[in-house]
Amino acid sequence: MQFDLSAVETATMVFFGTLVVALVIALFMMTAAFAALVLVGVGRLAWAIVASTLLGLVHGINHAWDRLVHHASAVELPGDFQPQTSSVGVVPQGGMLDR
Repeated sequence: MQFDLSAVETATMVFFGTLVVALVIALFMMTAAFAALVLVGVGRLAWAIVASTLLGLVHGINHAWDRLVHHASAVELPGDFQPQTSSVGVVPQGGMLDR
């Protein structure tokens, strides 16, 4: 059995052609929307991983610095060590001589 397209009216073929084009456009838009959702999800996941890594790094640095400061405050210096104290802005006498 053969189907003769000449028996179908032009308006009917235009109607079905319009439906086919609309279906193709709808499928394209659904695919693009799904791809956009996937890309946004991947970007958000990547941002969450980077942000948590940086936050952990900052917390680790702060913790290490805190331990270092507490350890340094507990260290006792030997009695014969006397730090030299000098006031700011004082230049030794020999430094001002022109030779």
